[in-house]
Amino acid sequence: MKIAIGSDHAGYQLKHVIVEHLKSKGIVYDDYGPGNGLDAVSYVAYGMSVARAVQQGKADFGIVICGTGIGVSITVNKHRGIRGALCCNEYMARMARQHNDANVLAMGARVIGPALALAIVDAFLAEAFESGGRHQVRVNEIGAAEEQNVHC
Repeated sequence: MKIAIGSDHAGYQLKHVIVEHLKSKGIVYDDYGPGNGLDAVSYVAYGMSVARAVQQGKADFGIVICGTGIGVSITVNKHRGIRGALCCNEYMARMARQHNDANVLAMGARVIGPALALAIVDAFLAEAFESGGRHQVRVNEIGAAEEQNVHC
């Protein structure tokens, strides 16, 4: 498993906590920035980089972090084939994977603490999509809607 991870300045410190956690578990990752957490930067560029990495198959999953997680989750969901889920607890992370086949996890560094963030990451990465049945139908419907409405 390979993870693409990125944040803005608000998520910079939490991103590094998550990176250390991934390292401790032997999970391979690519850090898409920013390199310096002291300067204010837009989450848009970093969210786009993570989404593209997942979209292009350079990573299996993405993790994106901004202050609330809202802006970066909106950003990643502008990309064809990306199902980004803003999660603030473990249950949401499990359901995002099981029911929605989410491939990018979004979190807000100003909304959750480091211990909860790590539990959310673990829950997200541990789950598999329940393919087939009603969940597959809905994911297919999302894909069809995306094809009708997204032109790039």
